[in-house]
Amino acid sequence: MFRITRIVAFGFGLLGGVLTSQLPEFSQQYRQRLGGSIDELTRVLQRFDSDARNNSETRESAILRLRGNADNLISRQGVAMQANAERLSRLEAHRRAMMEAGPFMRVALMIRNGDTDVMEAAYQDFEPAVPVTEEGILAAALGFIAAWGCLLVLANFVRSLRRPRTRVARA
Repeated sequence: MFRITRIVAFGFGLLGGVLTSQLPEFSQQYRQRLGGSIDELTRVLQRFDSDARNNSETRESAILRLRGNADNLISRQGVAMQANAERLSRLEAHRRAMMEAGPFMRVALMIRNGDTDVMEAAYQDFEPAVPVTEEGILAAALGFIAAWGCLLVLANFVRSLRRPRTRVARA
């Protein structure tokens, strides 16, 4: 019976290793999407800044002018452009923090502070990959050890509950 438990634990260990090895890969694909989002927002804001300059305005004054317009459509465009500028600033700060962080901290930063729109898009297009980076291999090893070890500990606990208890005779 214990041999079967060890085989099952090994299988769960492999599954845990495969799953955790994908975290660094997902983080890498998230960073690529993050960069693409930053590039696109930068282009949008550069065009807006150019239009503002052509009308002797700064970005801030052009946004205020749009937001203050009585036409609801134009006013909403001002709100949207301000949101674009704020989001670009957040995404750039997030990317800087991720680039300065170590490999596993990047994963933690993505999980803790990641942009949900970028993360959802990365998830939709995520393609698993074989981990060949240090962090991928280490993540796989840690996942294997965690899943394998947890299942063995659980199996030993269950087995200890099933063993008949012997009573010590008192003299």
